[in-house]
Amino acid sequence: MSYSKWASRFIWAAIIQGALATVLTLYIVIGQVTFLKPEPSRVIAFGSAGMWFTMGYLTYLIIGVMGVAVTALFYQYIESTLGKPYGGLTDKLAWLHLVLMNVGVVGATWLMMLGGYLGGSAMLPPEVGGRGWNAGQVHVNVFYGIPLGYPVWISLFIIVLALGVILGGVGYIVNWRRR
Repeated sequence: MSYSKWASRFIWAAIIQGALATVLTLYIVIGQVTFLKPEPSRVIAFGSAGMWFTMGYLTYLIIGVMGVAVTALFYQYIESTLGKPYGGLTDKLAWLHLVLMNVGVVGATWLMMLGGYLGGSAMLPPEVGGRGWNAGQVHVNVFYGIPLGYPVWISLFIIVLALGVILGGVGYIVNWRRR
């Protein structure tokens, strides 16, 4: 089987995403037993705004780590199996795919985790380190407590991610169909 430069680049991106996921997981686990108050387990168990944290974490693992790794298989198939290396326009599309997909997934999911942790912890009772806020207070003070608010930034990063995937898909089709 011949070498695929784009499969290698996406595998390296998946390795980096996996390393980030490991550091993030260690931060959460070590923080759980030491410095994070309220503890992430309380935020997750409480649900509500804390579900953003859970969904962000799981989505990061699925798309940021596994999705990027699986994407390498498409490039391997096109470049090595079909014998159609990328170049010119398709090379540019692959670069946009790699960069936009990775930036978009990290931006969207990490903001989901941060907003979910801050929102979920604010809803917990003060006795366990929360603020005792209701959903309305969290919505105003946490989710929209930064310029434009977490939902807007998360949406923008999802658009960046989707644009990367779409451009990569166009590159697949163009490269696959060329003679």
